[in-house]
Amino acid sequence: MREECDLAGSVFRGSMERLVPILMTALTAALGLLPLALAAGEPGSELLAPLAIVVLGGLISSTILNLFVVPAGYSLLLRPSTDAVPAPATRPANA
Repeated sequence: MREECDLAGSVFRGSMERLVPILMTALTAALGLLPLALAAGEPGSELLAPLAIVVLGGLISSTILNLFVVPAGYSLLLRPSTDAVPAPATRPANA
């Protein structure tokens, strides 16, 4: 069954439903890369530490994009138009 809801309510509800999966995915990947990023300056980590730092930056920016920018853009693109021409008024039949 489909529930009727306004645009803002739908965007908020969709954002809340996607919050946990997005955060879980990003945090899991970040926690896996954290030891590599913290090993900067250690022998043998000359290539992996900068790569881990760049990937962590990408995870942070994509998480922020998914949590804030995508819902805001969605609500901006799908908001109702205020430039619509009003329908002509009809006269009553017995006038």
